[in-house]
Amino acid sequence: MRRVGLFSIHLITASGAALSLFAMVAAMQDNWRIAFLWLGAALFVDGIDGPIARRFKVREALPTWDGAALDFVIDYTSYVFVPALIVARATGLSVEWGAAAGAIVAITGALYFADTRMKQPDCSFRGFPAAWNMAVFVIFAMSPPATVSLILVFVLAGLTFAPIRFIHPVRVIRWRPLSLAVSLLWALAAAWLIAYDFGPAPIARTLLVAASVYLMVVSTAQQLFPTR
Repeated sequence: MRRVGLFSIHLITASGAALSLFAMVAAMQDNWRIAFLWLGAALFVDGIDGPIARRFKVREALPTWDGAALDFVIDYTSYVFVPALIVARATGLSVEWGAAAGAIVAITGALYFADTRMKQPDCSFRGFPAAWNMAVFVIFAMSPPATVSLILVFVLAGLTFAPIRFIHPVRVIRWRPLSLAVSLLWALAAAWLIAYDFGPAPIARTLLVAASVYLMVVSTAQQLFPTR
């Protein structure tokens, strides 16, 4: 019974695949509010399953099931593949440029998950960590001109391979209280915008952009000014 209970933690992780499927169905119906709601649910599940698995030492108890491999599969689906579809359909790009931008997201994201240098000793990420679900949400919420959206996709895709660190707000110890607070602020601003179906909400958009800038640059700042 204990092993069955521990296996249910893998089921929690695997539920992210269903949430991503629901997000994809909503995106295919151009129901962007619901699509981002499902992606948000998948992000929440991804945030809790790892700590639970480590708390109960699932790897040691169930050695025949690779939780890390399962997590990679789910993360690629929710962090990269569904956002790539949204890039192709919801950023104001033409059909051709939308398909090209979506393909860039899908390909660079796949390569990133195969990079053995992804995790750094301080638990930060090397290069843009394929967090396209968050990046695409910001692009969609801000609704910049199509050309700006395309440039942002190219820039982030290029940063995937850059020797620049990006923070994991939970696992990076340095400045963690501040990073967690900013992450919560980002989530609250995103929830605000979704609740109002991306209507006029300048305060929410300002908070979303400010929090996004912090999360993008804080690890670089830590890299430039290491602790003694």
